[in-house]
Amino acid sequence: MDYIHYIRAFFIFISVLLVSPSTRADWINLTGAETAPNIAEIYVLDNHVKLVLEAYIGDLKTFEELIPDEWLKDLDGQRPALAEQLRVFSSKKFQFVTETGEKLPAQLQLLEPRLRKDRKSPFAGMINPITRQRVPEAPSDKRVLYVELVYPFKEKPKELTIIPPLDEEGRALVTIGFIAYHKAVPIIDFRYLGAAAHVTLEWEDPWYTKFDNPNLKRHHKSALMSYLYVEPYEVRHEVLTRVKDLEQWIDLGLRGDEYIEPDELAPLRQRIGEFLLQKNAVRVDGKALKPILDRTNYVKVALTGIQLIENPERLEISSTIVGVIITYITQGLPQEVTVDWELFTDQIQRVPATAIDPAGPFISYVEPRDNVHTWTNFLKNYQLPTVEAVAVAGSLGRVNVPMGSLAFLATLLPVGWQIGRRRRHGKSVMVPIVATVALLGASLAAYPYAQISVAKPTAIAGNLEGEPAEILLHTLLKNVYRAFDFREEEDVYDKLALSVSGDLLASIYLQNRKSFAIQKAGGAQAKIKDVEILDVAAEKISERPLAFALKSKWTAMGTVGHWGHVHTRKNLYDAIVTVEAVEGNWKIMNLELLEEKRVDPYTQTKS
Repeated sequence: MDYIHYIRAFFIFISVLLVSPSTRADWINLTGAETAPNIAEIYVLDNHVKLVLEAYIGDLKTFEELIPDEWLKDLDGQRPALAEQLRVFSSKKFQFVTETGEKLPAQLQLLEPRLRKDRKSPFAGMINPITRQRVPEAPSDKRVLYVELVYPFKEKPKELTIIPPLDEEGRALVTIGFIAYHKAVPIIDFRYLGAAAHVTLEWEDPWYTKFDNPNLKRHHKSALMSYLYVEPYEVRHEVLTRVKDLEQWIDLGLRGDEYIEPDELAPLRQRIGEFLLQKNAVRVDGKALKPILDRTNYVKVALTGIQLIENPERLEISSTIVGVIITYITQGLPQEVTVDWELFTDQIQRVPATAIDPAGPFISYVEPRDNVHTWTNFLKNYQLPTVEAVAVAGSLGRVNVPMGSLAFLATLLPVGWQIGRRRRHGKSVMVPIVATVALLGASLAAYPYAQISVAKPTAIAGNLEGEPAEILLHTLLKNVYRAFDFREEEDVYDKLALSVSGDLLASIYLQNRKSFAIQKAGGAQAKIKDVEILDVAAEKISERPLAFALKSKWTAMGTVGHWGHVHTRKNLYDAIVTVEAVEGNWKIMNLELLEEKRVDPYTQTKS
């Protein structure tokens, strides 16, 4: 039977895709498995294996045992009962086999038509730089048969072999992308299930559960990681560690051995932060600076990297990860930073240690015999972000002055003196007059060619138009955003004061902190990397000689990196920015925000 043509019409009713905003991080899976036509999510839990299957509508014949009778028409004879269909499916199609050879039986929990979950990769259709193969794209037809199956067991297996539907040569009949979890721990990132896959289960510590196939692994495989961020005016040492590993060094103070209860989360987080504040000494240019416990968050390893656990919930001790950020305030950019790493266990003898500076990440490791992680400043042409006052002189545009006219004007005074002198002595004035007329004629003839560009004087400023208005607004905005690169609040205010009037300082300070606090990074402040002026029109304020209302639109894009991942935010602003010359410098006197909205940082914004 050709089941593709027999699925009832109601399977076609799904016609509208709901697209959620994309998230980006610094690491993205390039295998393309998350966009495979068929997707299997596998969860090995305490008393069963759960299979969540999205079967592509074009491959339903491979999964025909799961299709209900009422979805088919023109059946060629009587089909077996559902129980028999599931027995065949779990023993011959999608199998889970223990180390004893037992094939776990399947129980159907849910079955319905759906649209496939959007797991779109931004690299789909592009060439993988490692394999030189094109990264696959998801099928254009999003219809799938969504199935949840449970494979129960009585005794926890030590090993499992996962067997997809195979052909006679042992290859998967259809393309299946899969991801597997042991309890709450992801064992792998999305990979292809192209053949039988064998996994060894570590029930005491699922973090160390792993597949025999070295290609079936997760990107974040280390239980303890160190990140050293070296930026202008601050150094951050960030640590990711499992709660279970911390049992080696501190008393967790928990009621149970398996779970962290919601009311225990905050006190435990505080204890962990205070413990790490005293460990792994950091030296900046040979000096032990004062460590600041910036923040401590519970996080989880997700497909796109590290994600915060924002809402309190019961967590498993074996899989819960804590991220701790310790900050050191510096003057400028250091020349050398060292971390004396001291936390090792019997199982953790090699800790990934990544140093990240304005040039990018540098990956290394620390071990008990070589436990000092060193960053050295090799940035040759790097310029520290600075904030300087914007002088009025030279900012109002330029005016072209003819050289001949300047020469003519320069001669008028001495020629007039000569004419007066000659008259007093009774001499002819014809020669200086003829010379003056000749010079005037020459200057007029040279007018289109001999000109120089000079800064427009303030007295003839007129209106602020075109490029000068755009440059002025761009410079002032960059100054404002750059002021927030400084760590100390006093420094931020001092730098803001160079471009913002006193009455507006506090308002801009608070507004910027709110706009660019990124929740996925624990509320950390994004540093603005790019400001783009989309539109600006200046209107002179009549009652004030050098004041302009700039009706403008611009975008500001900021990034913040934590635990090896970069979060990006881009905001679009529509505002009236009032600027005025104050003691020879331009300052923002008022800012009327008409609209502020988040935009996709990876698409070009049109004015």
